[in-house]
Amino acid sequence: MSISVTNDAPSVPWPRRTRAEELRLQLADDIVRGQLKPGAALDEAELARRFSVSRTPVREAIRMLAASGLVQMPAHRAAVVARPTHRDIIGMFEVMAELESLCAGYASERMTAVERRALEHQHERLRVLIQGGDPQRYHEINEAFHATIYAGAHNSYLADLTLATRGRVQPFRRAQFRNLGRLAKSHREHDRVVQAILRGERTLAAQTMYAHIIKVRDEYEHYTGTV
Repeated sequence: MSISVTNDAPSVPWPRRTRAEELRLQLADDIVRGQLKPGAALDEAELARRFSVSRTPVREAIRMLAASGLVQMPAHRAAVVARPTHRDIIGMFEVMAELESLCAGYASERMTAVERRALEHQHERLRVLIQGGDPQRYHEINEAFHATIYAGAHNSYLADLTLATRGRVQPFRRAQFRNLGRLAKSHREHDRVVQAILRGERTLAAQTMYAHIIKVRDEYEHYTGTV
């Protein structure tokens, strides 16, 4: 997936989600919350009825869940829930922290003036959303905020690698936004990252982003009661 910042708008294009992607998010939330237990079969026809869609987006959503490690697809059998172990999830967060730290460090030195305005724009959008207390919408804009930093690193290989890892970690990152007061805390963490990037302080930008992702991990553990 490519990320770009246009010269005529202070934002990063973020593709509209397909129905399959929406289903993936809903099912991923059910798995993370434990409503769909490991080993539970995912019947395509039943899920199609539940969400009032055809089996095609359901089948695609299941494939995407398998790519993120949340589902196993045995040959000639229904897909089953296969939630990663706690150790696996923590390992993904550790790698995510390192990758995003690299992105933030490079972005502090390489972002154009337009990209810096885009980052400030996304940051302000998130601030406004805190008042509404909408975790789902905050999550969506939060993705665009982080994507702005990936793009600002001006390293396409790093951006692709970071996006791929984010796709694996995404269901667990989403969960932490349901913790009481988390949206405001997340925004304060973002503010430290933004200020460091805007000042061109590479080491501080990397450190504050790393700390932010580790805090996301800690909030996820708090949400799931694994600490």
